Amino acid sequence: MRAGDIPDLLLTTPVNSPAYPLPPYRFTDREYLTITYRTDPDALRRVVPEPLAVPEPLVRFEVIRMPDVTGLGSYSESGQLIPVELDGEQGEFSLAMYVDSAPAIASGRELSAYPKKAGWPRLYVDGDTLVGTLDHGSLRVATATMGYKHQPLDPAQARAELAAPTYLLGIDRGYDGAPLRCELVRTRITDLTVKGAWSGPARLQLFEHALAPLADLPVREVVRATHVLADLTLSPAEPLHDYLKKVPSA
Repeated sequence: MRAGDIPDLLLTTPVNSPAYPLPPYRFTDREYLTITYRTDPDALRRVVPEPLAVPEPLVRFEVIRMPDVTGLGSYSESGQLIPVELDGEQGEFSLAMYVDSAPAIASGRELSAYPKKAGWPRLYVDGDTLVGTLDHGSLRVATATMGYKHQPLDPAQARAELAAPTYLLGIDRGYDGAPLRCELVRTRITDLTVKGAWSGPARLQLFEHALAPLADLPVREVVRATHVLADLTLSPAEPLHDYLKKVPSA
């Protein structure tokens, strides 16, 4: 392989079997269980980076089942998002995502700065209950339950919540450990079709774990829960703030 061809021919490694294909990725029948809960405001301040602001001490715990993703197949993910504001724009900061797919982890981290690491989420119906769980290795770290399709949810409300921008921290380091990139970036959902949306009573349990510290943002009160089925596409990330750029002294 000629040196000049490498940047154009290779998206990623391994050379003869790339870890993931080219985006964009189209998601069909992407299914969300989202529980919004109130938490400790001091705990939020410790994990939300400036210049993002936290209007309320809220967290969104999600379990997402993705049975049909172009290029990536079928997988599930779970994590915590924090409602934030930047320059008057409402959005969410993605704190952590636990994913059961190596290609999805690699592409999410390398291409879009999603904070993905390995985990074992599951979303299923148990009788009259929608259940979302997250395991780290063999240990349960979260269990969410919601009444199955108790009340219809306005599709416009579901669409607005899904279409809100997501803020991410993109961090890359060189071989000596020095930072090469440290940025706040933003991504959005596009080509969104909401195929079903519901709300209902819900509960959420978080369990202490050293390497999956969801319980560091404790559940004080469940505010609302939603169950949404949608088709969508993820847009590329765009940089917003460079933390390596020196701020001029006053």
